[in-house]
Amino acid sequence: MSSIALFGALESGLIYALVALGVLISFRILDFPDLTADGSFPLGGAVFAVCVTHGMNPWLATALAGAAGACAGLITAWLHVSLKIMQLLASILVMVALYSVNLRIMGAPNLPLLDQPSVFTPFFNADDSNQYWVQPLVIFGFVLVAKFFLDWFFATEIGLSMRATGVNARMARAQGVNTSRILLLGMALSNAFIALGGALFVQTQGGADISIGIGTIVVGLAAVIIGETLIPAKRFIVITLAVIVGAVLYRAFIALALGSDTLQHIGFGPQDLNLITAILVVLALRLPVIKRYFKRKLKS
Repeated sequence: MSSIALFGALESGLIYALVALGVLISFRILDFPDLTADGSFPLGGAVFAVCVTHGMNPWLATALAGAAGACAGLITAWLHVSLKIMQLLASILVMVALYSVNLRIMGAPNLPLLDQPSVFTPFFNADDSNQYWVQPLVIFGFVLVAKFFLDWFFATEIGLSMRATGVNARMARAQGVNTSRILLLGMALSNAFIALGGALFVQTQGGADISIGIGTIVVGLAAVIIGETLIPAKRFIVITLAVIVGAVLYRAFIALALGSDTLQHIGFGPQDLNLITAILVVLALRLPVIKRYFKRKLKS
């Protein structure tokens, strides 16, 4: 793998680390099966693209993209809490609705951003020759801020209440926790991180597209599972680190698979990305079982 391909995989992995942190909140902390991610990821990209093409500062446009994702998560939680729609169905309804919303926002299936400023622009040199390492570095800064924020937040009273709500909502209510409000806050926070990842993604790709959200939740889940398997931990500060590492490794595996001469020789190519993704997710889901199997073999 070339250095440019390596930095590209790292860049993609760090973007999806933000997605994985969002998935960690919904699936692991709140125990909420949320498919809104497939809609909130392109929503973040669409909001950023429209804002920046209308002359808005790219940093402010990125923040607004995250806020838009928070609104999407808030609606999903509201459908469940207020209208008593089951969690999975509520997230599917919002995901489907966001497809039309994203088309409305962009006014077209895709929106080019090649001549528009981004959060990376101030760090480029005159001929943009440092782009391949500057972009991953800036995204790494976003990921670090997100990680430290979550480490701090889940050590606060509200964060601990959110963790208690996910473990046992009935017990949390008995302790005086308003689980409905906690769920609304948690889902908003989860999808804000996912939409932020979408906003950064379109800036690295040079355009927003309506289809960039396909499979987002699968990537996020795979990153969480890989991270938890490789770095099992109870402390939240280590859990967030494991999720970030899982996302980067997952995208590295994808890059290696697509660049493998062996796979190309038997007919695999870029068009098989989703197939390779599905296979890697299956392997990631089986990792805990495989790990336990080898532990038993070593003991015996």
